[in-house]
Amino acid sequence: MKFFKIFLVLLVFIINSCKKNDDFSKLRGTIQVQGITTYMYGTHVLTNDLGQTLYALRSKSLKLDDYIGQSVEISGIKVQGYPVDGGPDFLEVSEIK
Repeated sequence: MKFFKIFLVLLVFIINSCKKNDDFSKLRGTIQVQGITTYMYGTHVLTNDLGQTLYALRSKSLKLDDYIGQSVEISGIKVQGYPVDGGPDFLEVSEIK
C-alpha cells in the first residue's frame, strides 16, 4: 500500500511537470493593428512602451479593434504551433481590462 501511494505521488508530479503552462494572464501593453509582417499570423499585436511587438493576438470572442491604441491588460491562451518564422508568441485573447 505504501509503495502504491508513493507511485501515485510520483506519477502526479511527473504529469504536472510535463504540462506546459499556456495560460497567459495579466500581460500589459498597447494593442495595435498588425499590418504586414514576415510571420503573418494574428490580427493585432501587443506592443510595449518602445513599440516593440510582444505578442501576436487574435480573439474569437472580443473585438480587438475596440482597443487599438489603448494601454490594456490582457489574458489569453497560447495558440499551439507558434511562434514561426521568427515571430512572437501567438495568443487567443479571452479578456481585456
